[in-house]
Amino acid sequence: MRKETQKLLFLSVLGLVSVNIAAQQQVKKDSIKTIDEVVVTALGIKRQDRSLGYVAETIKSDELLKTQNNNWSQALEGKVAGLKIQTAGAGPLGSSIIKLRGDISMNPDQNNALIVVDGVPLNNNTTGTGFSSYGAGAKADLPIDYGNGINTINPDDIESVTVLKGSTASALYGSRGAGGAIMITTKSGKSRKGKVQVSLNSYSSYDTVLKWPDYQYEYGQGTMQKDTKGNYFYSYQASADGVNTGGTSSAFGPRFAGQYYFQYDPTIEGQSAERKLWQPYKNNIKDFWETGTTFSNNISVEASNDNTAFRSSLTYLKNEWMMPNTGFDRFNAAFSVDHKLSEKLKMGIKLNYNKTKSDNLPATGYSNQSISYFMIFQNPNVDLSWYRPIWKSGQDQVDQVHPFSSFIDNPYLIAYEMLNGVDKNFLTGNVNLNYKITKNLEVMVRSGMELNNELRTQKRPWSSANYLQGMYREQHIRLMDLNNDILFTYKKQFNEDFDFSASVGGNIRYTEYTMNDYLAEGLLKPGVYTMPNAISTIIKFAKPNDKQVNSTYALATLGYQNKMFLDLTARNDWSSTLPKENRSYFYPSVGTSFILSDIFKLTSDKFNYWKLRASWSKVGNDTDPYLLIKYYNNSDFNGSVESPSLYPNPNLRPNMITNMEAGMDISILKNRINYTITAYQNNSKDQIVKIPTLWETGYSNRMINAGEVRNRGLEMTLNTFPVRNKNFSWSVNANWSMNTNKILSLPEEFKGEPYTMGSVGGVVYYNAFVGGSLGDMYGYGLMYSPDGQVIYNATDGLTGKPTQMKKIGNAYAKWRAGIQNEFKYKNFTVSFSFDGQYKGMAYSQSHHKMSEQGKLGHTLAGRDNPGGLIIGNGVVQNPDGSFSQNTKGILASAYYADYYRRANVETNTFDTSFIKLRDARIAYTFPKNITEQLKITDLTLSLFGRNLWMWTKFPLFDPEAATLNDNQITPGVEMGQLPTARTVGIQLNVKF
Repeated sequence: MRKETQKLLFLSVLGLVSVNIAAQQQVKKDSIKTIDEVVVTALGIKRQDRSLGYVAETIKSDELLKTQNNNWSQALEGKVAGLKIQTAGAGPLGSSIIKLRGDISMNPDQNNALIVVDGVPLNNNTTGTGFSSYGAGAKADLPIDYGNGINTINPDDIESVTVLKGSTASALYGSRGAGGAIMITTKSGKSRKGKVQVSLNSYSSYDTVLKWPDYQYEYGQGTMQKDTKGNYFYSYQASADGVNTGGTSSAFGPRFAGQYYFQYDPTIEGQSAERKLWQPYKNNIKDFWETGTTFSNNISVEASNDNTAFRSSLTYLKNEWMMPNTGFDRFNAAFSVDHKLSEKLKMGIKLNYNKTKSDNLPATGYSNQSISYFMIFQNPNVDLSWYRPIWKSGQDQVDQVHPFSSFIDNPYLIAYEMLNGVDKNFLTGNVNLNYKITKNLEVMVRSGMELNNELRTQKRPWSSANYLQGMYREQHIRLMDLNNDILFTYKKQFNEDFDFSASVGGNIRYTEYTMNDYLAEGLLKPGVYTMPNAISTIIKFAKPNDKQVNSTYALATLGYQNKMFLDLTARNDWSSTLPKENRSYFYPSVGTSFILSDIFKLTSDKFNYWKLRASWSKVGNDTDPYLLIKYYNNSDFNGSVESPSLYPNPNLRPNMITNMEAGMDISILKNRINYTITAYQNNSKDQIVKIPTLWETGYSNRMINAGEVRNRGLEMTLNTFPVRNKNFSWSVNANWSMNTNKILSLPEEFKGEPYTMGSVGGVVYYNAFVGGSLGDMYGYGLMYSPDGQVIYNATDGLTGKPTQMKKIGNAYAKWRAGIQNEFKYKNFTVSFSFDGQYKGMAYSQSHHKMSEQGKLGHTLAGRDNPGGLIIGNGVVQNPDGSFSQNTKGILASAYYADYYRRANVETNTFDTSFIKLRDARIAYTFPKNITEQLKITDLTLSLFGRNLWMWTKFPLFDPEAATLNDNQITPGVEMGQLPTARTVGIQLNVKF
C-alpha cells in the first residue's frame, strides 16, 4: 500500500475527514492531491466543504449515540458554535427547539432552526393545552410537554447531522430556513458493498435529580405566632396551646428543639390526641422522587450491492421517569431502499414511523396540578407519608387527603389520579426518482410527507383544587404536511480550469392541521372519565388552519481550478398567508470561497489549508394563516362562535432578512490543528408583529409590518490532535460563540414607548425599546438612593415601591462555549465534554414563593434576632429629601415576604452563568481475536453519563431555565420548573 494512501485511510478511520473518492480530482499515481469533506447542504445536495461560502458543521452519528437521551437533539448542546438547544425542563419527552445565532424576530415562532430530514422539511411546531404556565388561582389547567417533531426521530437511524447556520446556507428553503437549518441524513446501508450487516444497540440508563434548592429544615410551619406566654408555638387546629397555626404554607414557626405540640395525626385524619414531637422530615420532598429508568433496544439490518442498498430498523424504548407514575413507551420503525432501475434511472424510498404512548406525563408550571406547586408549599414538619393514602377514609375518588390547605393538592393525587395521556402516531418519509437525461443533465423528483395523528387526554379527579367535581378532556390532533420537489441539475467541466453546475427547480408545500377539543366539565360519577359521564360538555370543532407555499428556485456554482468558487441562488415564493398583491416575494444569495493555500502555493507539511469565505443573502418570511380577513373563533357554548380579538390586516408584507457573513478556515501541522472563525450580521426588516389597539374598535390587537432587528456575532471552532500515535490519540474539539442583538426600529405607534412582545406570570415583561435587545426582561424592583443603597419606608420598614418598571437583565448569555475531549488507547476510548455560558438572567417564581414562605436557607438569617425583628440594610428618605440609615425593625416573616415578593422581579432574578459536565463515556471495543471467535464483526461495551456535574450560582434546579407557556418555550423564566436529571447508563453495541 502506498504511503499517501495509508495516510488517507488513517485520517478516515480517525473521523477527521470524510472522503468521497468520486468527488476527487484526477491525481497522480503516487499521491493524493486533495482531501475534501463532503457535507449535505440545502435540498439535500452534497457538496465539497471547500466550495462553500458559509459554515456547515457536521456531527456524525457516533456523537449522538455516545450518551443516550430521551431527545437526541440535546446531544448537540455545546458541540456546535452558535447553537442553543432550548428545553422547558418539563418532563421526560423533553420538547426542544434549536436556535442558531440568536433571535432574529420579535415573533418567537420565527426564531427556530428548520429541521430537515433527508431533504424534506419537518414541521416541528407543537400544539399546547391552551393554558399558561402561571395558573394559580385561575381555576385553569397547566401546560403539558407532549413532545414535538424532533424527538420522534430515532438517533439509531441517523447517519449525520449538518448544521447550516446562516440564512445564506438555508436560503433555498425559503421562509422556513430564515433561522438556519438542521440537515438530518438517515442511514441507508449504502456502505455495505455486497455484505449483510446486523446491528444491535441496547442501553439502560438511570436518572436522579441533578440539583436541589437549598431547603431549610431548622424551623417548621407557622408565621411567628406566639402563645399567651410570649413563646413561639405550633398547633394543628385550635388546641389548649392556642389558635390554629397549621393552615399556613409558611415556615416561620418554632425552631425544631425537641418540643411537643398538637400536630396532624394521619390515623385519625385530624388533630393528634396527645402532643407529638416537633421534628423535621428532611427528605419530605426529595423522597417523592424516584430513580428514573430508560431501557432501549434497537436492531437493524442493512446490505448493498452495485444496484441496491437496503436498511431496516426497529427500536423499542421504555421510560419510567423520576416522578412516580410518569414516563412513556416509544416504538420506531425505519425502512430505506435505494435501487438502480437502469443505467439512467434511480429510485429511493425512506419511511420512518414513530409511536409514542404514555398514560401519564407531568404537568408543568405554577398551579395545583403541578408537582412543583406541591414542592413549593410542602412544609418542613410534614411527613410525606401522611399524603400516601390519597383519599380520606371511606371517601375514595370523592375527597382527597390534603390536611393543611384545600388549595394544595395531594402529591400522590397529582401523580396517580391527575393523568395526562397521549397516543401519538407519527409518519415521515419520501420517495425520490433521479433520471440522467444526458451525460451532463439529470432530474430529481421527490415527494415527502409528514403525518401526525395524536390523541391527548387530561383527567382531573373530584376534590382537586381547580375542579371540585372533576374534569375530563380529549384533544384529537391531525397534521399533514406535504412537500413536492422537482430539480434539474446540469454539470459540466470546461477545459481543465472551470467546473460549472446549475440547478433549477420548484416546490409545492401544503400543510393541513386540525384539532378537535372535547371537554367534560364535572363528572357525574367520580373516577369515570368518559364524555357521556360529563355534567356539562364543551365541544370545540376544528377551524381551518391550512397553508400552501409554491416556490421556484435556482442554484449556480462556478469553480476555477478547484481554488476559487462562486455560488448564486435565487428563490421566489408565493404564500397563501399573504395578500394577493404581496404574496410573491423574491430573494437571492451569493457566496464565494478562495483556497488561499492553493492560490498562493502555501501548502507544506506545516501549513496545509487556508480558506477565505464570504456570503450575502436576503430571505423572505411569511406569517401564520388566516390573518388577512375576519374569521370567527369557536365558543365555549356548543354550536356557537365568537368574534376574534385580533383585527385582520389585508395588506401584510413579507418580513425580509438580510444576512452577511465572512470567515476563514485554517489547517496546520498535517491537519492536526484546524481552526475556523466566522463573523456575521443579520438584519430583519418589516417584521410581522402584533400590537394593541383601542378597545373601542371591538378588537384588542392587530397585525402590522414594522420594526427592524440586527444580530451581530462571532464564532470560533478549534479541532486538534495534541497526541496521535499507533496506540494512543487525544483529540480536542472546542467552540466559542458570541451574539449581540439590537433593536433598530419599532412601530411608529409606540412613539418611544416600549413594545411588549410577551409576559410571563404577569410580572416579567419582554419589552422592546429602540436601542435595546430581544430578550430584555423588565419588571418592578428595588428603589435606590443616589449612592446606591436600598430605600426603605420609615413607617413600616418595608422596601420602597417603585411606580415604574425597569430593565432587570437579558435572558440570553453574552457568550457560550463548549469543549470535547476524546482519548483512545488501544481498545479503550474515554471521552467527556464540558459546556457553559457567561451571564444571562432568569426570574424564578419558585425562589419568590419559597423565600416568601421561609423555605430556603437564606431566610434563616435574622430569625434569632431580639423579637425576631430584621432591620433592612439601607436608608430611608427624610422629609427634606435627604437620606438616613434605616432603623425600623419588622418581623422576619414580613421582611422576607416583602423583599422577595412576587412583583419584585429584581430580587428573584439571578445570573444563569454555568459550567456543566455535559456528557462522559468510557468504552471498550473487544479485539478481533475475541469477536472472530464469537462470529461477530464488532463488539463495544460502554458506560456513559450525562449532566454529571454542574457549577452555577443559580439557586434553583437548573440555570438553563425556561417555561412552557401553552405551546411556546420562553427562556429566562422559571415558573414551576421540574428537576433536571443526572443520567448514568450502560450500552452494548454488537455488529454481525
